Amino acid sequence: MQTKKSFDPNSPEIKAYRDDLENQFVREGLMVTFPMCLPGMTTPIPHQESRITALDVNCQGHIYGGTSGRQTHLFAAAFHGPTGIVMDAGTIPGATATAAVCCGESRTIAFVNVSGRGRAVGMSHIDLAQDFIQEWGLKPPVLADLGECVAAEAVVCAVCTPSRKTIVGTSQRHLFTVDVESGKIAVVAEIPADSFLAVRGNSVFGADGTRLWQYDLASGKIRWAAVQLPQGDWSSPNRWVCDSRTGLLFTADASGRLFSFDENENFRCLGKAPLAPVGAVAVTADGRLFGFCGSEIANLFCCDTVSGKVTQLGVAISVIEHRRYGYQFGAAVIGRDGEIVFGEDDNGGHLWLYFPKILST
Repeated sequence: MQTKKSFDPNSPEIKAYRDDLENQFVREGLMVTFPMCLPGMTTPIPHQESRITALDVNCQGHIYGGTSGRQTHLFAAAFHGPTGIVMDAGTIPGATATAAVCCGESRTIAFVNVSGRGRAVGMSHIDLAQDFIQEWGLKPPVLADLGECVAAEAVVCAVCTPSRKTIVGTSQRHLFTVDVESGKIAVVAEIPADSFLAVRGNSVFGADGTRLWQYDLASGKIRWAAVQLPQGDWSSPNRWVCDSRTGLLFTADASGRLFSFDENENFRCLGKAPLAPVGAVAVTADGRLFGFCGSEIANLFCCDTVSGKVTQLGVAISVIEHRRYGYQFGAAVIGRDGEIVFGEDDNGGHLWLYFPKILST
């Protein structure tokens, strides 16, 4: 008769398995997920309409964003004090993708694509700084259709300028601007290809192959082939993020190599993300770059932008209140108190609040 082997939870084999499992998931800082609703009071954005692909934050520290999927939803969110809400602001008829959301000075402008045509939609800022224990009577904002950005072209990207009065965007073949207050859209110039934008001071940069062009906000002039990109794989459009303290811009090539771009138009290779491609990224107040990398099951990473050290932090997991795993993220912003807010680009998407580990001084 065969004797059943006893289970020893402290055996070297079980300990090694447990350590390996723990190392697969985020092991530094804390992640908390928030559903796309006012929990217990409203219904979340539907499962196939909740892929979060655009986020921004306004001057009050409230989050505005948009989803992609079967149809788009625009939303606003607040997480401080007695708030704790994601408000569904509504849908845009026929729209299936949100390309960008930009929080201006007086209102937020979203850019959505309807059958391959990009439209701008204005949304007034919502009074989210209230006690949502008593939320009765709260009404969603009126969405104002500002029209097509460029005839017969989808919107690729849009960024708000430092004044928050003007937005600069790209369609498939053109550069355009939007006046936040009036909603007036103006086509500036034809551009060579799809391009994600980076804004720093009075300059907006976009890529054309292995070179950057520069749009000067003050003069309205474009300097073509203004800057040579460093050696790397620039075969796909590269996303940008700006450190608001230093003015440094950060980007990554298709292989995951991370670069900074300073005011003297010099590039510096910081290191390489553990996986490629690099997706949603944000820069914290202490200058660290956090983001997700890899396809299908993305990993969180941290880059020390001074030393260039890159640390793989693992797959996203939240265990507060209910357990959820995160695999793909479409957008990221820095919240009011320094937390990073990631938008989950997946069915049944949530907003993920990540609180990085505080570095010892």
